[in-house]
Amino acid sequence: MRSYQRLFRTPEFTPLFLASALQTAASTVGGLAIGTLVYAATESPLLSAVSMFCPQLAQVVGATTLLSASDRLAPRAALTGISVAYALGTAAMATPGAPIGALLFLTLLLGLIASLGGGVRWGLLNEVLTKDGYLLGRSVFNMMNGLTQIAGYATGGALVVLLSPRTTLLVSSALYAAAALVTRLGLTRRAARAAGRPSVSATWRTNALLWSSRPRRHLYLALWIPNGLVVGCESLYVSYAPHAAGTLFACAALGMFVGDVTVGRLLPPALRTRLGVPLLLLLAAPYLLFVLRPAVPLAAAAVAVASVGFGASLVQQERLMAVTPDELSGHALGLHSAGMLTMQGVSAALAGAVAQLTSPATGMTVMAAASIVVTLALTAASRRDAEEGGLVVTGRG
Repeated sequence: MRSYQRLFRTPEFTPLFLASALQTAASTVGGLAIGTLVYAATESPLLSAVSMFCPQLAQVVGATTLLSASDRLAPRAALTGISVAYALGTAAMATPGAPIGALLFLTLLLGLIASLGGGVRWGLLNEVLTKDGYLLGRSVFNMMNGLTQIAGYATGGALVVLLSPRTTLLVSSALYAAAALVTRLGLTRRAARAAGRPSVSATWRTNALLWSSRPRRHLYLALWIPNGLVVGCESLYVSYAPHAAGTLFACAALGMFVGDVTVGRLLPPALRTRLGVPLLLLLAAPYLLFVLRPAVPLAAAAVAVASVGFGASLVQQERLMAVTPDELSGHALGLHSAGMLTMQGVSAALAGAVAQLTSPATGMTVMAAASIVVTLALTAASRRDAEEGGLVVTGRG
């Protein structure tokens, strides 16, 4: 296993890490500002949830049309361009008097552009570190995401209260611009990993190839659905506790950080591979407590414990890379990222609809129960594929 020190001594790892940290900060600060702005204007849990996770809804379009570009574009140029687009789009959202419909359209458009980002970034990380260091490297990125989200949601919550949601969006835009600068100056120029022009037909062919393996199918479904349904719970924080949503988001990020440290650095490989399913169950189970409509302190503790379960994705990504050819790594990770984000957006809309008809607490409970049911169903379906690299590990794994 590589050490953290060796990771940061690896060429290009540090600038890629810093640029991703800036993007995470921008998205957390900006997402909270958008959700607060929409909820204040509409008092709708559905629209508030959708506005925060609207970019994820566009990921399904990118996954079926643009994803072949993940391995066919120069990484530095692609990542820089995505950050610039987000900086400009987020600044446009801060325009005074911009209608809610325009905000939703812009978030969808930016989500379509960002659908390339996961494949390009994680494919580059896999290329920089190689497969033997990918899990530790990805865990460091996830830990960074957790810490940055803690700080980002706390800062974003303060900025929204002290300044305004629109001013907070300008701060988010500046962070995206800084990410673009770090990417352009810090990464070296690399050729694309695969030859040929990106196209819709190439995207479909590679998607079909990746999906043709039954173990990979089960891994993708486990990466997408249970995780997404729990993010549907998170999308209701603003409507559940309008004045403490930043606290809930920060506690969730803290739990995710703990899970990533534990899975990525502390657990031995033999044990880690067997904890994928238990961690998925942990991800959802504490949210069942929301049926009792707990006060904010207990709710914050529940979401922190639950979010430790996000460490399951590291286990599943490691197994996904083990059953995927190197030349398809960017596309495979991009499909994982796009599918996961799409499911998060769909789940946010679904959770918001349930909350609109019932209550935010009921919406969280329903989404958590659905996540548990899906995890158990996938576990049962995957048992016969365990020796091939599926979701469940048996024997020596």
